[in-house]
Amino acid sequence: MIGLIGPRGVGKTTLVLQHIKKNLNPAETLYVTAEDFYFADNKLIDLAGDFVKRGGKNLFIDEIHKYKDWAKELKLIYDYHPELNVVFTGSSVLDIKKGASDLSRRAVMYNMQGLSFREYLQLFHQIAVRTYSLEDILAHKAELPGIKHPLPLFEDYLKNGYYPFALEENFELKLQQIVNQTLETDIPLYAGMNVSTGRKLKQLLAIIAKSVPFKPNMTSIATVLSASRNNIADYCLFTEEAGMITQLRDVTGGIRGLGKVDKIYLDNTNLIYSLASDNSNPGNIRETFFLNQLRVKYDVIVSPVADFLIGDYTFEVGGKNKGLKQIQGIDKAFIVKDDIELGYYYTTLAVWFDLLIVNSVKIIE
Repeated sequence: MIGLIGPRGVGKTTLVLQHIKKNLNPAETLYVTAEDFYFADNKLIDLAGDFVKRGGKNLFIDEIHKYKDWAKELKLIYDYHPELNVVFTGSSVLDIKKGASDLSRRAVMYNMQGLSFREYLQLFHQIAVRTYSLEDILAHKAELPGIKHPLPLFEDYLKNGYYPFALEENFELKLQQIVNQTLETDIPLYAGMNVSTGRKLKQLLAIIAKSVPFKPNMTSIATVLSASRNNIADYCLFTEEAGMITQLRDVTGGIRGLGKVDKIYLDNTNLIYSLASDNSNPGNIRETFFLNQLRVKYDVIVSPVADFLIGDYTFEVGGKNKGLKQIQGIDKAFIVKDDIELGYYYTTLAVWFDLLIVNSVKIIE
């Protein structure tokens, strides 16, 4: 049993349908969506039983969160039909995570996010680039073969390349609809909120979108939203789980998710251009891109001296003229520069003199 979860619009349904079409036998495969009227009078577990009796081997259930008591029935399907392969998807990360605890030891959960720049190049421009580890990138081993000038493509990715449906018409309108449905329907429905609270979530997102980036002050936010200060942290968590924002925490908790929230960013750069086009500050865009891409494989926390800390690595994000001042004397520290085509090593005169002195001492010894 496999669960594929993630925000609306990242391509979960398309991925499932493509997998069925390319890799599975249609005679042994059934795809259903849990919001179909069929389930108004029929149970999912009964459907699974009838399907197995007819030789079914692969059951795909889309939008599982639209089905009441979905976790309980999936657990029964897993126990009663061990020969059946089950894959389910869910757009409401909040509700899926609440139900996932019931499926522990049964379902393997995968969290899907939007496209990386590499995936964008493949899907939008049919340019194949292999994957690189963070260590490869820091050692300047990453290459973009066949691309003479990558910056125009990267700029387009930042504006329109995170969501696969950007290939379709009316991308801006569809993205706005996803934001509205997430904040006005998904979160209130599955977090037990009323409609007016959904509107407050939209106000909160608007406040974050206009900041560069947003440093949360729960009391002032509560005043603006006319809400209880105690509820603001929950609002931010719900909005983060639904894929609209990302909260950058410090190291006080020891692991991601337990530290104090230091900054709040919109989840990805496409949302910045859509929701805050008049306030799309380059610095905010750079930091949002960095955090969005690195969080997939690493715990990213705020650095006490620079922008981000990943394990032993310190990162300061800036434009092409960004200097080394903020990371002077720090081991494993890097400047992440925008508006340059290739990475390079460089040092300041002061650092060069330090190296010269150390080497001279070694020669004398």
